[in-house]
Amino acid sequence: MRSATLVGTSLLRGYSLKFHKRGKNDGSGKCNIVAGESIVHVAIFTILESDRAKLDICEGLGFGYDHKTIQIDEYGECSTYIAAANAIDDSLSPLDWYKEYVLRGARFHGFPDEYILELESQPTVTDSDHDRAQGEWKLIENRCTALNKSPR
Repeated sequence: MRSATLVGTSLLRGYSLKFHKRGKNDGSGKCNIVAGESIVHVAIFTILESDRAKLDICEGLGFGYDHKTIQIDEYGECSTYIAAANAIDDSLSPLDWYKEYVLRGARFHGFPDEYILELESQPTVTDSDHDRAQGEWKLIENRCTALNKSPR
């Protein structure tokens, strides 16, 4: 989203991060947050309301994800996407490149080392669609190269 602006990072208490939402196109595990006794590190963004429909499409609203409003201490009510019950499969693992997106985001936002290690320990599967995998790895490298060149 062009209008996405990072507001900050925080902790979402009473939730756990799972990779058990069935991917619409590849059947692999995608991120979801569920009520639990853990914490999830989160990045908080604002977007223009005119970009909401585009974000909903990108995030899969109606295709296994639903909107949910959650309370985050420093920021109040925040909107997120939660997996629909019929889209959850605890036997799934994320594709290796998908987990890499999550890891790079966590590192970029300065999440704690212990949290990064927990993410790194998540088992993955190799994408059987070689062309898609190659394209995603290329995107990851291009985005990271661009981030490293941009002033902070």
